[in-house]
Amino acid sequence: MDITLTSGKKIPASEEMTILESLGREGIFLTSSCAGKGTCGKCRVIVKSGSADSKAKTKLSHEEIGRGYVLACKAFPQSDLTIDIPKESVLTIEGKIATEKSKDLQALFAASGAELDPLTERTLLQLPPASLDDNISDLARLKRGLDAHGLSCLNVPFRLLKNLSATLRKERWEVTISSIHTEDCHEVINIFPGDKQAPRYGVAVDIGTTTLVLYLIDLTDGKVVDIASTYNSQIRFGDDVITRIVHATEHGELANINEAVINDINIMLSLLMKAHATDPDTIDQVVIAGNPTMTQFFFSLDPSSIREEPYIPTANTFPISFTGELGININPNTPVYTFPSVASYVGGDIVSGVLASGMHTRKELSLFMDIGTNGEIVLGNSELLVAAACSAGPCFEGSGMKHGMRATEGAIEDVQINRNTLEPEIKVIGDAPQPLGICGSGMIDAISEMFFTGIIDQKGKLQKDISKRVRVGEDGLEFVIHYGKDRDIVLTEPDIENILRAKAAIYAGISILLNELGFSFDNIQKVYIAGGFGKFLDIEKAIILGMLPDMPREKFKFLGNTSVTGAYLCSLSRKLREEGEKIAERMTYLELSVSRSFMDEYVSGLFIPHTNMDSFPSVKVLMKK
Repeated sequence: MDITLTSGKKIPASEEMTILESLGREGIFLTSSCAGKGTCGKCRVIVKSGSADSKAKTKLSHEEIGRGYVLACKAFPQSDLTIDIPKESVLTIEGKIATEKSKDLQALFAASGAELDPLTERTLLQLPPASLDDNISDLARLKRGLDAHGLSCLNVPFRLLKNLSATLRKERWEVTISSIHTEDCHEVINIFPGDKQAPRYGVAVDIGTTTLVLYLIDLTDGKVVDIASTYNSQIRFGDDVITRIVHATEHGELANINEAVINDINIMLSLLMKAHATDPDTIDQVVIAGNPTMTQFFFSLDPSSIREEPYIPTANTFPISFTGELGININPNTPVYTFPSVASYVGGDIVSGVLASGMHTRKELSLFMDIGTNGEIVLGNSELLVAAACSAGPCFEGSGMKHGMRATEGAIEDVQINRNTLEPEIKVIGDAPQPLGICGSGMIDAISEMFFTGIIDQKGKLQKDISKRVRVGEDGLEFVIHYGKDRDIVLTEPDIENILRAKAAIYAGISILLNELGFSFDNIQKVYIAGGFGKFLDIEKAIILGMLPDMPREKFKFLGNTSVTGAYLCSLSRKLREEGEKIAERMTYLELSVSRSFMDEYVSGLFIPHTNMDSFPSVKVLMKK
């Protein structure tokens, strides 16, 4: 039995294996944020011919089912199939985007003043052959060669002795030593036959609650070779960290949650290595940044104490680990460096972000905001760093929304609604002729526009009779953003409620942090906005919505995904890793959950823009017009 793609490629299949599994075995990966549970609806394919037993249809409309759509994770072939895979279903690498981003990142690294000095280094040795006159052991010969290169302080782990004899002789005593710099000396982590000094790559990974991003980096020049990103498959265990912790601790799912994130990383690595014909032995190091819960899941550590007072994780700093210990499918001796965390809800992703922003080096008081599933906020400068966290949910990253998607090609990222006709005009990332969905910035634009045109009220409720685009859908009232050829792109009332809850949590977190430290919005000189969708965020619309404070617009600066940016910087420099560790030591954590004022501020923020309109003077002026 075969599955034939519209390109003509044939994939072996069977009745016992889902379409998703069959495609994955051939290196064709679909977006499946629920990891095959049939609850996210992202792995849609169209059956053009043949028969498939579809076990889940709740995420498909009647119209889509009629056109042959099935969820690949829940569809079992009953005969030979021909399928079409929609573009929005395919997990892809970034290609051209990586080339454009690499220039900015290399410039940022150059501006840091740090030297190119990765966690690992490779040294080529040409050892004299063993002879009757020079009959020392292979290990002694290796150490003598390293002494000649100034690496006399050396530890060779036992695991490397097993193949040492064959490795030294394979290329006539020419070997490349990969070593890692520790506090006092170097430790050999790999020995390769022949000259393997280049190519040499590093991997930087941002483990987000909703999405994962992976950079493949050329360690010889700092260039980003390519980027892969995907939804975090742990979503099937819950959208937020608390729900996942409950699954891990009360339902015995820790091993499965760990396996989900490791599998996501392996899939992205596989895509990049295949695209660039990269040998796994050329990857020399991995740097990880993530929030405390994601980091604990990555290491399969018990996260139960994070959600219980006094909210203590197993560890905030992590010793160097190795890919073989973690199940990452490259050379098992590749070291993994993990950013230190600060507290239970402020982790290495924020430390990494502050490092990337440079706010810790300046005298001006700045506000750093990482807007994702968890909204983390840092207030500070060169003398002060105080952090807080609030749960925003995954809506800004497209998860949990009817037609939500990440801010990638094909996503609606800008919406304007004509004040007279109430017809939307959209802008799509990559200028695709047909949008695939709507990302976080597009949702913020749309809701702000809908508010000013009266399509929704201050509570976010759709008004039935004001526009023909307001209709009753499968989830209640919805507004059609775009009439599509294959499907319409809509925002539902539950979608709008999710956005309002998320923005209320973020604004409340900022307000409480400032109040607790005796500052006001007027004291802030710069606001750094991090997060995957920040690049496309319209500041004016975010202020109208009530997500961002009503401040002079020139104070805001977008930084993009600073978690992976900081991981990139630390991939290239020991100095910057040390700087990141000092940031973690300096940062103080403020626990918002014990603040009596937080819930009051949160409830006030559930309206557009807020119940206290005096905090949004520019929006008041617009409303009067």
